[in-house]
Amino acid sequence: MTSARHESPSDETLLEQFRTGERAAFDKLVARHRVGLFNFILRSVKDRSLAEELLQDVWIRIITAAGDFQRASKFSTWAYTVARNLCIDHARKAVLRRHPSLDHSAGRSEDGPTLGDVVPDRKPIADRESIAAQLRAQLVEAIQNLPEDQREVFMLREYSNLPFKEIADVVGAPENTVKSRMRYAIERLQGALAEYEDYLRTLR
Repeated sequence: MTSARHESPSDETLLEQFRTGERAAFDKLVARHRVGLFNFILRSVKDRSLAEELLQDVWIRIITAAGDFQRASKFSTWAYTVARNLCIDHARKAVLRRHPSLDHSAGRSEDGPTLGDVVPDRKPIADRESIAAQLRAQLVEAIQNLPEDQREVFMLREYSNLPFKEIADVVGAPENTVKSRMRYAIERLQGALAEYEDYLRTLR
């Protein structure tokens, strides 16, 4: 019995179709990966407008280098590698023009994960709202304070939902090393949020 279900083409197939002149295939790639790539870039540069600009640069680089893509590779690995390299380039340039007071509030809503969504109370009391807000800000700050290699792995895993094997390809490290960085990152975050342990227990 033949299945009637139509399977969506893979990323690699869509890229090949784009290379042969099908513009719509590239639009599908953008639709699939825009959110994940944007979230990864935003967590790296912490500026929404800049993240949008860098995301456009990612797509431009992919378009211009589409002919060099090796079909044996995963498109998503390539795309995140391009995004990572652009973020690294931006960080290096920023060091040259950084001012001593270039500190931004850790509590900006666009930077913080929506941890408040898990609060079960429909009408939380003021104390709970205050604690939740403090926890979100603390979490953002804790993530930003992670060592660069751990923060990078954490963002690729938690915000872009990449498997460890693919993250290893993106960052150029063995898979076991990537898993270790993730474990260390989680341990550091747990330590940073230890004072909220009683509050978090009420959310379970």
